[in-house]
Amino acid sequence: MKKFLNIFPYIFLALVVGVYFGIKLSSYVAFSESRKQANKFSEVLEFTEKYYVDSVSSEKLVEDAINGMFESLDPHTAYVDVKEQKSSEEEFRGNFEGIGVEFQIVNDTITVVSPITGGPSEAVGIISGDRIVKIDGKDCVKWKSDQVIKKLRGKKGSEVVLSIYRPSAKFVSEYKVIRDRINLYSVDTAIMTDKETGYINVTRFAETTTQETIDALEKLTAQGMKQLVLDLRNNPGGYLNQAYMIADLFLNDNKMIVYTKSRNERFNEEFRANKTYPYEKVPLVILVNAGSASASEIVSGAVQDWDRGLIVGETTFGKGLVQRPVELSDGSAVRITIAKYYTPSGREIQRNYKDKRKYYEEIMEREEADSNNINHTAEKDSVKPKYKTNSGRFVYGGGGITPDYIIDAGKISNYSFELRKNNIYYQFVREFLDKNNALIKKKYGKDLLTFNNEFSFSEQQMNEFVQFAERMKVKFDAKGYASDKEAIRFRLKAFVARDLFKNDGWYLSLLSTDRQFKKAVSMFNEAKKMKGLPK
Repeated sequence: MKKFLNIFPYIFLALVVGVYFGIKLSSYVAFSESRKQANKFSEVLEFTEKYYVDSVSSEKLVEDAINGMFESLDPHTAYVDVKEQKSSEEEFRGNFEGIGVEFQIVNDTITVVSPITGGPSEAVGIISGDRIVKIDGKDCVKWKSDQVIKKLRGKKGSEVVLSIYRPSAKFVSEYKVIRDRINLYSVDTAIMTDKETGYINVTRFAETTTQETIDALEKLTAQGMKQLVLDLRNNPGGYLNQAYMIADLFLNDNKMIVYTKSRNERFNEEFRANKTYPYEKVPLVILVNAGSASASEIVSGAVQDWDRGLIVGETTFGKGLVQRPVELSDGSAVRITIAKYYTPSGREIQRNYKDKRKYYEEIMEREEADSNNINHTAEKDSVKPKYKTNSGRFVYGGGGITPDYIIDAGKISNYSFELRKNNIYYQFVREFLDKNNALIKKKYGKDLLTFNNEFSFSEQQMNEFVQFAERMKVKFDAKGYASDKEAIRFRLKAFVARDLFKNDGWYLSLLSTDRQFKKAVSMFNEAKKMKGLPK
């Protein structure tokens, strides 16, 4: 025994050394295998460049190879070329450099839909409806959108000269615009829809989303907000940290918001409510649909799991994967899935993606009947795993967030579809405003509520719209028109409202016929009961 004790330290040291070199050897073997495969790829690329029968682009071959490598992985691990990466960075950074206008090409002419608030175009007096006919002295009629963007964007401080025809003035004027940094907002609108109800529409989760949402909440609170509809419909997601910070606005007491699990432990994270906000007891309803994904599902999933508010609309997309962007040396990038995220109850939101074609087709083919799903009986026959909310309600994982109240957005006729597809609404309203803008502005000024309560297209104007659509090759469909007439009338009104009042006018008009929003507003008593708030 004594002899064994004497040699034990040497045995232990040998084991430690053996484990150490074993790990090193394993890493070396793995590295060697990766190097071997990389060399193999380089050889094939070199042979193809030298001997293929036609000339080939090395860049395209490599890009195709990367895309091929990702094909067998999940649908969200992807290669992003230089142009797309730059555009993506601008979108999520929340700004770009340019003149600050939204535009459309109408009848081959660049038409200003709206100057961006606070931007250089608004500062020099460019207004909605202006037609840009020359850029830096060069005729730009019949240009494509990408040509326009290329010429209008540019380095901050640089100058561009626009020749603009204004229908009300009936002559061309020149505007010198100094390019500046243009902010892209992720809160499209924050409005009061009645004396108590605030409405906020969040379009993505970018760098500035949380601060924008706080600013919106402060504004609405000052206007008397007592309850909130948070609209995350068609919000594809974005930054994970912004999602948990938005959820933190409404959750208290260090509650779990989301956690991630990965093969690599350093990517395992927990995100909890860690700040106190005055909105933690505001009655809350969140609107979602099949276009709500990723970060939108984190927010709605956390609110649902803690019974903090109600989720209304349609089942969300079902994307529960976390990507990490890695920029490559040429400015392109790859987005690699590094982890999965889970709601507080443990739900995995990610849908099955083994068949990528079906993965996207399933979204298009979904049909959900309107139902009170507060106890989630709509999924009762599901093979999905079952979880419980804070109050003990059953919810299900593995397929997005299913609402507590399922409400279909409503069907539109083929006639309405053709009107939208062919941009008939905007073109008709543009002509209408060219003739009537001054009168409407004189009558309503900046009074959005009076406009919303009083303005409407007359029967004669509706008939003129139908005739205009026919001239634009959209065949009249009496049945489709009859079923959608009021929705068409309100959509026309929304285009006028956007011209006069920008996004606030657009949303306030459209919400009048939005059946999901109407359902949300009707559910506040139920939302209050969930938190024990006074009705």
